[in-house]
Amino acid sequence: MSATAPSNRRIPSGERPSSEPGPVEASGPVESKDARAADRALYRGPIDVPLLAVTLLLVSFGIVMVYSASAVFAARSHGSAQYYLLRQASFAIVGITGMTVASRIDYRFLRKLTYPMLGGTVFLLMLVIAGFGRAGGGAARWLKVGPVTLQPAELAKVVIILWLAHSLSKKQEKIKTFSVGFLPHLLMTGFLMILCLKQPDFGSSMVLLLLTFGLMFVAGAKSGYILGAIVAALPVAYHLVMGTAYRRRRWEAFVDPWAHRHDISYQLVESLLGFGAGGTTGLGLGDSRQKLFFLPEAHTDFISAIVGEELGFVGMIALLFGYSFLLYRGISIALRARDDYGTYVAFGISMLFALQVLINLGVAMGLLPTKGLTLPMVSYGGSSLVINLCAVGILLSISRACVRPETARAPAVNKKLGELEVAS
Repeated sequence: MSATAPSNRRIPSGERPSSEPGPVEASGPVESKDARAADRALYRGPIDVPLLAVTLLLVSFGIVMVYSASAVFAARSHGSAQYYLLRQASFAIVGITGMTVASRIDYRFLRKLTYPMLGGTVFLLMLVIAGFGRAGGGAARWLKVGPVTLQPAELAKVVIILWLAHSLSKKQEKIKTFSVGFLPHLLMTGFLMILCLKQPDFGSSMVLLLLTFGLMFVAGAKSGYILGAIVAALPVAYHLVMGTAYRRRRWEAFVDPWAHRHDISYQLVESLLGFGAGGTTGLGLGDSRQKLFFLPEAHTDFISAIVGEELGFVGMIALLFGYSFLLYRGISIALRARDDYGTYVAFGISMLFALQVLINLGVAMGLLPTKGLTLPMVSYGGSSLVINLCAVGILLSISRACVRPETARAPAVNKKLGELEVAS
């Protein structure tokens, strides 16, 4: 064929096709100003309203469920049934403000902050393991400065996505090489995982690893390298679980919860009883029995058991539908992003939400060993809620620069989809 199909590749800043004449010297400044204005206009489109709507619905639902799950406990522990309600509502206001700000900032600006954010996150994680961390639930994972409490591991999940997106898009031509496209990303993630494990926070470490493998696969890294790393990690994971007393006990509780009904499996069994008591339509909002000091952490990691008990199977399906729609909008934004960086960031954030939902619900339903991960936008927790909402704000920012559905996907996505079609 003599004719060549038009290329969908995004033209980097400063590159000009040879057939396009350059500006003459006299009109250069005018054209340069117009070009910059046109470029800014491309990244100032409307936000993804469905994504914003489902996010606000999940946050509102979370505030209601936190109050329902915590009122009795808060009245006894803090003297006010509204204690956790008011705090969660305050976190939501801060998070929505952060989401609004993030949605109005050109997401490409985050690339300039990649290494400062990464360095700051490493510093905060080191402060935690150096003894400045605030203990809770058998681990020191929080930093407290006055009234502000931050969990650096939550921040690390978003920062690793931003760093991977920057690095993978920069190294796209060498992504299939081991020394450039694979090893550096695995080493950086491994370093952050070690810092999380020192807290200890095994759940966040696994999320970091899965995010890295997922984004490298999307970027086009060799599947053999990823599978090899997974196989090599299995003995390490086995040692981390079986070589630590409390993790081994959690594994035993997972394998046979009813055999340890009154000790190590108490929390899991009470969670299962909550789901079972809910039936099809639930006992009614506010009528949970498990929250009456039977189920520990009812308003945090195990809030889904209260949802299942009060709203039943129907309520859980509605909640899962909300998360599924959130994931759908995130992937849609990733596929329509204007550049590879935006594609990887959107995929990473969507994957982060999916992993946390699957792990949290899997733990509460006895399908996975116990991990300390919250249910995004629903569980009580300031760091989790604020950081997750800021991550949604980044998704909204990327959506403002999305190409129309009928136009081409980002170059990296086209390449990856082509490889999958050839393989099939």
